[in-house]
Parts: sequence; C-alpha cells; structure tokens
Amino acid sequence: MPKITYFTSESVTEGHPDKVCDQISDAILDSMLEQDPNSRVAAECLTTTGTVHVAGEVTTKAYVDVQKVVRDTLKDIGYINPKFGIDYADAGVWSAIHEQSADISQGVTEGEGADKEQGAGDQGMMFGFACDETEELMPFPITMAHKLTARLAAVRKLGIIKDLGPDGKSQVSVRYVDGKVDKITAIVIAQQHLDTVEEEELRKEIKEKVIDEVCSKWIDSETEIHINSTGKFVIGGPHGDAGLTGRKIIVDTYGGMGRHGGGAFSGKDPSKVDRSAAYMSRYVAKNVVAAGLATKCEVQLSYSIGVAKPTSVNVDTFGTGTASDEAISKAVASVFDLRPKAIIEQLKLKRPIFRKTAAYGHFGRDDPDFTWEKTDKADELKKACE
Repeated sequence: MPKITYFTSESVTEGHPDKVCDQISDAILDSMLEQDPNSRVAAECLTTTGTVHVAGEVTTKAYVDVQKVVRDTLKDIGYINPKFGIDYADAGVWSAIHEQSADISQGVTEGEGADKEQGAGDQGMMFGFACDETEELMPFPITMAHKLTARLAAVRKLGIIKDLGPDGKSQVSVRYVDGKVDKITAIVIAQQHLDTVEEEELRKEIKEKVIDEVCSKWIDSETEIHINSTGKFVIGGPHGDAGLTGRKIIVDTYGGMGRHGGGAFSGKDPSKVDRSAAYMSRYVAKNVVAAGLATKCEVQLSYSIGVAKPTSVNVDTFGTGTASDEAISKAVASVFDLRPKAIIEQLKLKRPIFRKTAAYGHFGRDDPDFTWEKTDKADELKKACE
C-alpha cells in the first residue's frame, strides 16, 4: 500500500499588514546600507488603522527620511485609497529610532570582540532547508502558495481584476504519495476588495485568472477551492488587523516544512546572524541537494553573541543522503566559511537588496541579488565527499 500524507503551507500578499511592516523595516535598512554599507540596523514597525510606528536601534553614518521611506513603501504596495484602511499620503507616521547598545556593538565590531574578529550579533540557532520537490529546490506547498499571492498582486496592479485591495492570503494543501508530490487537494484564497464588487463574479475571476493560471497542472475536479469563504473581504490591511515586523517567519522560509530557529529577518542588517546565518544555511542546504548528495537536507547553525565561530553545525539529510551525514558535515566545514564576516562577504550582504526579500519568501527566488540561492559550490561539495 502506498503511503499517503498531506502538507499545507500559506503565503500572504505584500499588502498584508505584517508584510507591510516587514517591507518598511527592510526599506529603512536598504536606505541606510545605500549610504553606509557598514550600518548596523534593527528596525521594527507596527501598523494599524491609518498609522505606522517605527522603532529600533542603529549605528550608521546615513541619514534617512523615515517619513518618506514609509510613505513611498505604502504607495508602492498599493495603499493609495483610504478605503483600504491606510493611505500613503495622509497616514500618521511616528519614528523612535535610537543608537545601538555599545555593549552589543563592541562584541560585533571586528578587532574588539573576544576573539578579535567580527562576532555574531546575537546568540541563537538558524536553519536552512532544501529538497528536490521543485526546480527551485524548495518545498512544493510554499512555492505554490507564493506563486498564488504574487499572482494576486499582479492581477491587482495590472488591472486584470478590478477593484482589488492590497491585502490577501493563499493556502495550499498537497497530497504526497510515498513522499512524492501527487496533487493539490485544497486551495484557500482571501482577497480584499471594494464593497462595490460582486462576490460571485470575483470568485469566478480569481479562479480563472489566478488559480488556473498558477495551479492548473496540479488540480482536478476534486480539489477543494475556497475563495473569500466568509462571504466578503472589504475590511482588511492595517484597518482589519494590526501588523508587526517579523510575524510571518514561516511564510518567509519553508512554509512549515523544515524547522525554524525563531529569529525573524526583516529590518536586520547582516551582522545579525538571525538573518545572515539563515541565508547561509539555506545556501549550504541547497548546494548539498544540487550536488546530488541528498534529496532533502536541513542545516542548523548556532552562534554566541560576540563570537565568530559557530557553536554548532549540523547536517540532516533525513536518510536520503548518498553519503553519511557525518561525511557531508565534514565536506560542508571544508567548503564553507561559517563565520559572520565570511558569510557577509561570500553572500555580498552589505548591499541594499533587502526590501524585495520581504514579500513572497526569502528563498527559492530567481533573482541574481539572492546570492544564497546559487548552487556554485555543488561540484566542490561533491568532490569533498568522494
């Protein structure tokens, strides 16, 4: 008898209130890195009806007009109509950004840390994951969920479906047979709209112009499809729910497949290993799978604040490895430098590239700025395991 299992992942659009905050936090980070690549930034954001609050700690030579960054980001997302709960032109914007703690800075700055090289910006553990379910070497459920929300944003911005708001969500349930993707069994879509929209017509358009465009190969007459299943979705965005930076960490990563260390990404410069080491662990895991050393791989790194060398490195191939996990771990140690400064240099993380990571996932993206998605170490890893 075949083994049948099910797995579900969700995504949210760029207009979801939590994602609005992630994008604002990363837009502030980018603005500082653009002027001062050595900026240390921890920018947090909260939004609710008609307001945005920014707070955090920075060490930078840059000057950033926070008001302008916030309003430009809201405008780019599509919050240009007060009916959607916030409007870029007249939203209230509050800023409370201050200098980074000197106690943290002395441990992170090269030459001043305990081991005389740049240490980690905090303690913690980070996970990276890769598998062969998609050409992106990402889990299939989160990949499809992101494609649906990206398509929702595209049909809104291009006017393919009229009178849509920026807020939206997707959810995809997948059936696996003996560990392989078989079909999509359920799709859930929530899409904000103006109150003039006829709900049945909207459901028809979303089915034809979003779901069928993205998922036609994987659905059939038995696939459950739920679109705005409460009956309508008019009140949304920051008016419907308050948003916070860092509250969509599973959407940002692997959709629940593979573990998560708990640290969010957005608003943090790369000296924060919550971000940089999570990117590095994805880079390592993806290269392991690309090398044919496993069909599924999870990498865990851990760090102590102010210390450069990881406190642990673990590779788990879930029994799919063509070499032992121990052998792959040794190959990883010989091929990758996992100290914070080396990670930043290897992945070129002092560039202002982060706002675009803050919607539709930090991983599995075909973009040259996403250096952690390269598989340029696969051959070297493979040789190291021979």
